[in-house]
Amino acid sequence: MNRFEIYKKMDDDVQAIYRSRPLTEILLSLNEGSKKLSQLREITESTSQAIIPKLRKLEADHLIETKGREYFLTSAGKIVASGIADSFVTFWTINKFKHFWLRHYLEGIPSPLLKEIGCLYESGVLKDKGMKILNVYNNQLKMIKEADHIYGISSVVTEGYADSISERVKEGVTVELIVPLHVAEELKRSPYLEKIEALKNYENFKLMVMDEDIKVGLIVTDKRLSMNLYKKEGVEYDISKGLFSSDSKAVEWGERLFWYCKGKTDFTKFQ
Repeated sequence: MNRFEIYKKMDDDVQAIYRSRPLTEILLSLNEGSKKLSQLREITESTSQAIIPKLRKLEADHLIETKGREYFLTSAGKIVASGIADSFVTFWTINKFKHFWLRHYLEGIPSPLLKEIGCLYESGVLKDKGMKILNVYNNQLKMIKEADHIYGISSVVTEGYADSISERVKEGVTVELIVPLHVAEELKRSPYLEKIEALKNYENFKLMVMDEDIKVGLIVTDKRLSMNLYKKEGVEYDISKGLFSSDSKAVEWGERLFWYCKGKTDFTKFQ
């Protein structure tokens, strides 16, 4: 049975939640913690007469329960409420950055991470504009300079990035980089080869190669995340626009993206 068939079979229960603002608000508020009836009245802007039947329905569906004078989510209710919360955050994130998503090649982000893209809702889009022709680039260099550790996925390479990374490695900062084959080939040429040779004895530096052509650029540190994508056609890397965030959920999402790609790399190949 596919998901649409499941939806059709459960349409009354599922649609009732999404159609009813009070039902949705009750579940979302209880997802943050237990609430008294007076608190739920205030949150939903409803009277007791209007809200009590909603609470009875959720109790009948075994999504909430009462303890004393407070309402709690059941174990099943926590799963449902978290799913609803995630869906709203995902929709909001897509809508907030819709122009960024529409103009870029989203297929570069692995499917498991796309499903969690709502983690990026507290981000902002930076772009080169007017006199700020290196706005994205300079902010990324600033991130590298201030980081206590650096994880990166590089779809392009520049001397500025290479020099900044080299400097941080020599300062003792842990740096792990993933590159696709075409970037690895570029790194075997001057001036990059000499820079890498100078780092080969540093245990805090790891360079890994991914056989696939990575269609994403990522810098994730202990403090911030930066992500660049290819333009919509998937041919040209867009260095002029990037998504930046210092939110902990976004940083954690970036780390998961890095570790996902790291699982597909070959560390020994570049050596």
